[in-house]
Amino acid sequence: MSTPPSAAGTAARPGTPHGPDAAKVRAAIRGGTLAYFVDQFDIYLPIVVLAPAAAYFQAANLSASTTALLASLVFASTLIGRPLGAIVFGHFADTVGRKRTTLVAVGGFGLITLLTACLPGHETIGMWSVGILIALRFVDGIFLGGEYTTAVPLAMEWSPKHKRGLYASIITSTSPAAYAVIAAITLLMLQLLPSAGLHSAYVQWGWRIPFFVGAALAAVLFRYYRKQVHEPPARLTGEKHKLPFLRLLKKYPRALGQVFVLMTGTWLATNMEAAVTPAQLKAHLDLSSKEVTATMLVINAAAALSYPVFGVLSQRIGRRRFYIGYGLSMVVLGAGSYTLLMASNGGFGAALGFGVLIGVFTVGTFGPIAAYLTERFPASIRSTGYGVGYSLALIAPAFYQFYLQRFDGIMPAHLAPGVLIVLAGLLISLGGFLGPETKDVDMSDDSTIPALS
Repeated sequence: MSTPPSAAGTAARPGTPHGPDAAKVRAAIRGGTLAYFVDQFDIYLPIVVLAPAAAYFQAANLSASTTALLASLVFASTLIGRPLGAIVFGHFADTVGRKRTTLVAVGGFGLITLLTACLPGHETIGMWSVGILIALRFVDGIFLGGEYTTAVPLAMEWSPKHKRGLYASIITSTSPAAYAVIAAITLLMLQLLPSAGLHSAYVQWGWRIPFFVGAALAAVLFRYYRKQVHEPPARLTGEKHKLPFLRLLKKYPRALGQVFVLMTGTWLATNMEAAVTPAQLKAHLDLSSKEVTATMLVINAAAALSYPVFGVLSQRIGRRRFYIGYGLSMVVLGAGSYTLLMASNGGFGAALGFGVLIGVFTVGTFGPIAAYLTERFPASIRSTGYGVGYSLALIAPAFYQFYLQRFDGIMPAHLAPGVLIVLAGLLISLGGFLGPETKDVDMSDDSTIPALS
């Protein structure tokens, strides 16, 4: 029997959803996009929002190096918690279900963010204040690690093959977009509220507002997943194994090791862009808090706009070729633009100009990363493989402050991050080179996943 004309268009693209599944695809992509935005909003809160309010949590007589170390620990504690969350929640996502596990993770980090907004300061409880902040961020990291470990594979499993690069980039573009939104909120608050001195309005209570916003976003995300998002069909999530993490380590160490190299470079570059650049803009270029915030807004807005371009590019030329090329671009353009900015001693205008290049060529690895990592692992351990591969490499780059201190006496502090960006780019290229091409992987057929052992 011949194919009816009305079905010909559908048959031409076998991976294209239609009918009821089309609505489920849209809901999953929207859910993954919102989940990633809320996740990244929460991650970057302490970097942007707490920077002008550091005096609230710390003693006034601390040295500059101790203050910087404590600030880095607030950020690093969240990153360190994420691999643990990936292991725990990845297990339940692969054995119980993606949707239910996502709901638990979202509820957890929403509550922790709310508690953080209510913290007393150093004047009230002394050093316990920063200690509790670091502890809460660690627990927050566990839940956040669980959230993207479940929500992103769910979205990618619903996505048609020929659009995975685009959908992945839409989801991950919310990371720099979230940073830009936080920067915009903080910039507005710094305009409206006094921020000079321990007892200023911003330092005492203004910083809490973005954390309350983060908790509210988590509540919205929880409701959306509960009402709108569906569990992927069993053929996409594979057979269940009792211990998916042990299965990952035992049967797929090569895939995990290759992803670890790629993601180590990715996170090292991210920390240089997100955590170190703001400090250097203020310390070396003498930009005001408002100018630093505006510069970081531009950097991350440029990155967000580049992600869909990189996602579509990876769909055309292949993920492997994209990562090899992007890593080399980071070495030349990412590290080069950062170094030129710092060496030029330029002002606010120079920071905005170079900031566009820094944004595009330091964190663009994330463009197709959601597609690549989910394509890299078989269905039965996909959440665990994605989550652990994505977050295990967070740990070493999280201690970036210690690595930067090793350059003391060798080169100026404002140039050392450029060296680490070069290293990050080389690791990304190496990780891409060591891995196979994955863009044609069929999520429901593990035999299409190359070089797993």
